[in-house]
Order: sequence, then C-alpha cells, then structure tokens
Amino acid sequence: MQEIGIIIAVDEEREAILNIMTDVKVEQIYNLRFIRGKIQEKDCILVKSGIGKVNAARATQVMIHNFDVQYIINLGAGGSINGMLNIGDILIAKQVVQHDFDITAFGHSKGYISGLGDKIICDRDLVNEMEQIVQSIPERSYQIKMGVIATGDIFCADPWMKDKIRAKFSADVVDMECAAIAQVCYLDNVPFIAVRSVSNTPNGKNANTCDENLKLASKRCANILKEFLI
Repeated sequence: MQEIGIIIAVDEEREAILNIMTDVKVEQIYNLRFIRGKIQEKDCILVKSGIGKVNAARATQVMIHNFDVQYIINLGAGGSINGMLNIGDILIAKQVVQHDFDITAFGHSKGYISGLGDKIICDRDLVNEMEQIVQSIPERSYQIKMGVIATGDIFCADPWMKDKIRAKFSADVVDMECAAIAQVCYLDNVPFIAVRSVSNTPNGKNANTCDENLKLASKRCANILKEFLI
C-alpha cells in the first residue's frame, strides 16, 4: 500500500497536520515517530524531522527506506525574501536550491552540487496539480504564489543576507530543510513537492516574529494540504 509522505520540522507544524488526520497510528524507527493515518481518505505518513538539513535528510531517507511512499511533500514555515510575499502568504516551490553549498573554489557557481547541479526541480506533475488546486480555493485573505525556496543551515535574520540570496538565486522564501529533503528524493527517484507559508521576513529581529506567526503558517500549510488531497 503506497502512502503519501509528509515531512515537517517542528511541533507546531506537526500539530496542524494532525488536526486534519484521522485513524492515527504511531510507529517509531530509531528516535523518529512516524504517524500513519488518513487525510481526505488518502493514506499518509507524517514525520517530524527536526530543524536543519542533516535532520531533514535523515528523516527523508528513513521514511523512504521503511515505507512505500508514492511521493513526499514538505510543508512548514519560511522567511520571505521577496517583497511581494507577506506574513501568512503561501509559496509553492517549482524548484529549490541550497544557498549555503559552496564549491566555488573549483569553478562552480554558488549552490552547485556535484551530480545534481545548481537546483532541483520539483515534480512537475505535482506542481501542476497543486497550482490547479490552489487556484480553485474560494475566498481567502492571503496570496498563493509559485517560486523558488532557498535552503541553508542558518536562520536568516540579516537583511543583507536576504538580499544576497534573493539576487543570486531569484529565491522567494528561505528555510532550513526543504532542499535537503529534495536532494534525497531526487537521489532515490521519489517525486517531491514543497509548500511554505511565510512566518517572518529577515530584518534582524525576525526570530520573535517567526515564533509569533508559526501557528498561523502551520495552519495555512495544513489547509493547503487538505485541499490538495481531496
């Protein structure tokens, strides 16, 4: 039986998904809690990876190795580096990059990963399906856009860094897990898509803003997932 894999990083994101999940059962592998259940009658499996690229990659590989996943969707909060995206807005990733991966000393561009290139394209069928679904969502007070997520092992708080990442990668949102999950999925030939809701904008004080808006961002992502899995 194939299941839809769902990976999130923190408790608030997990709780928002659990609120729309039924028939819940828990299975522990190593110290990861895999929560199996149904969302809109679709068989799903949810895991909280923890923050950062290594945690995210580890959870992804353990999920793929132990379960028959049809595809993986990564959801959660992120920081807006596109001035057109505000708190609570949603970004659907068409492609992802690792903004902190640097082998420029060997003549490659920033973000280039050997064997992968400088970006990972999200599964086109899933992206197209998601785009059609979100366009049909009735009255809402937030934007939903398609774009680029830039991942790095740093909580981006510096406006200068925000502008640099935006200029280099044409990115819209920064996070700390997405592209690592995408890399494992690419290497294991598992379709992947990502959704981020804006919880903050790097301005030197955005850690507090992120905490304040984490539940809102998590709920928005869960709502998108529920619509997607109809």
